Amino acid sequence: MLLKRTSQKVAGPILAALGSLTLCSLGCSDPATTSGTIPAATPETGIVETDRDVIERGHREKQMAADIEPNEVTATVTRAIARETERIQSLPGRTGILAERWQYSVFAEEVIIRDFFQDRKEGFFLDVGAAWPVYGSNTYYLEKHLGWTGIGIDALADYAPHWAKLRPKSTFLVSLVTDKTGGSGKFFKSAGLGISSTDREHAAGRMFGVDVEPEEISVPMATLNDLLDREGITKVDLVSMDIEGHELKALRGFDIERFQPELLVIEGNRPEVRRYFERRGYEQIDRYLEIDRGNRYFQRKQSAANAQGD
Repeated sequence: MLLKRTSQKVAGPILAALGSLTLCSLGCSDPATTSGTIPAATPETGIVETDRDVIERGHREKQMAADIEPNEVTATVTRAIARETERIQSLPGRTGILAERWQYSVFAEEVIIRDFFQDRKEGFFLDVGAAWPVYGSNTYYLEKHLGWTGIGIDALADYAPHWAKLRPKSTFLVSLVTDKTGGSGKFFKSAGLGISSTDREHAAGRMFGVDVEPEEISVPMATLNDLLDREGITKVDLVSMDIEGHELKALRGFDIERFQPELLVIEGNRPEVRRYFERRGYEQIDRYLEIDRGNRYFQRKQSAANAQGD
């Protein structure tokens, strides 16, 4: 989903403090701007802007304009993103890849993932709750600059044509990812704030200080196991998951022992999710906590990895 939420205890006007909330349809390339304009790539990024980059940048601006109308709430979010970005960039001890400026993700997810894999080329990712293909994506850098391929999954079919155009190396699937396959589930599509969810209250935006009427739609349900099997995938290197509190149900339909992802990026900080990973031989990577307060990063415990010859 586009708008990652704060703790459910937070209500009323949003973002007295940023917490874990981000808005992927606002400026991550330059979060300080409240206009929503996405600046061109600069020489400081180390990436020369090509004609394709210009097209992608313009497309991101159109995506943003289509998804959200500027208002007091979005301006507040933008300012909060700017403050959190400044906080991250001022942290001491950021060296190597972690010291670089992220290109596409809202915050530092992109550089943390790059740091973990040390810019390894040609891996495979699974992006659950993928939303827009470029703007706010945790996986686009991997595909564009490191030759990765993967699967993006979202409950909203609206994103499919954008993925087809801008993510040609990857596959986009429309599905409500859960712990069973078959039938359809309710999904609430919100207008204007990018907070669509399986939770009507969340999609209405009340916890963010707004009140919109979400559209109820029906989306085919499937487990990650079945979706990956249909695509013939036997190994996943990275799982990035942001599905607004629905993560544990999705994980229950994912055979982590079979697919053996090296890194999982999970939005939020839910104790039950952490216990899920601990019981399956994974551990939280604490060194990333200060850099990214909105997600948790899990890797296989070193003892388990060593036992498998890694």
